[in-house]
Amino acid sequence: MRPLTVTSRPPLTLKIGDQNLENFVRSGYDHIHVTPDTNVMRIFDKEGFIKMGFPYYGWLISIYSVVLKVSLAFKIPLIFYGENGEVEYGGHLEKDKPRITLGEIGKIFLEDGYTKIFNKLKKRKQNLSWFELPKMEENSFFITHWSYFESWDPYRNYLIAKEKCNLTESTNTNLGTFTNFAQTDQALYDLHTYIMYLKFGFGRATQDAGIEIRRGAMTRDQGLNLANIYDGKYPENYIKIYLDYYKMSKKEFDKVLDHWANKKLFYKCKKTKIWKPKFTIGQDFIY
Repeated sequence: MRPLTVTSRPPLTLKIGDQNLENFVRSGYDHIHVTPDTNVMRIFDKEGFIKMGFPYYGWLISIYSVVLKVSLAFKIPLIFYGENGEVEYGGHLEKDKPRITLGEIGKIFLEDGYTKIFNKLKKRKQNLSWFELPKMEENSFFITHWSYFESWDPYRNYLIAKEKCNLTESTNTNLGTFTNFAQTDQALYDLHTYIMYLKFGFGRATQDAGIEIRRGAMTRDQGLNLANIYDGKYPENYIKIYLDYYKMSKKEFDKVLDHWANKKLFYKCKKTKIWKPKFTIGQDFIY
C-alpha cells in the first residue's frame, strides 16, 4: 500500500509535536496538513469544554470531517485511524469490530453532541466547511482502526516511530502520568485528561498503567503505585494559555471544572481551591 496521510492541525500545538510531524513526513510519506478555521475551532472547543466537559471537541470533530472529506476528494475508499479509543481506553462500543459507521462516529465517538453544537454555529453563519461531516454512502468506503488488526501497544509503536521516522519524546514525563512519548502534540490534552479524572476518578496515569499491565510490562501493584503518584495533576503550567484561548476569566474557567467534578469522588480543598480525591486508587470506595 501507498497511504496518503492526513493531519487536522490541533489547537495550541507544542513544538515537539510540530517537529515530530515534520520528521514523520520527511521519513517518506505523502501528507496533507489541513488547518481548519482557527476561530471556529476555538468556538467549537469552548462549546465542548463548557457543555460537554470536552476541551478540544472541535478538533475531535475535524479528525473525522477532514479525513472523510479528503478521502472523498481523492476517491480513497479505505480509511485507517490508529487506536480505537472506545476500546482501548474505555467507552460505549459493545464490542471491537473492524468497521465503523458514520452513525457511530456521530453518536459514540463525538458523544452525540455534534449536531446540536454544529447547528448552533451554523446559525451564527460561521465558516464550518472543515467541520461538517460529509454525506457519504456507507458501502462506498470503509472506516477502520489499526488496533483491530494488531494489538495496540503504544510503547512498541513509539520505538518503531523513533527508529523509522525519527520521532522524539519529551525530556520530562507528561503531566499526570509516568510516560513521556505519547500525546505530546498539543497543550489541551493535559486539560482533557484532567477533566476525565474529575468526571470518572481515573486519569492519564491510570489509563497508561492499564495499557502497560495488559501488555505484560508491569504488575497491577506497580500500576497502582504509579497511578496514585501521578494521577490527577492540575494543569497549572497551561492555565494562562487556556484562559487566553477560551477567552475566559479564571473564575469562569474554574466554574466549568467545578461543574464537571464528580462530587461523590472528590472534594474541593478550601486552601488551594483544587479538587482532591476522597479515594485511593485500588481500594474499595463506597458512596
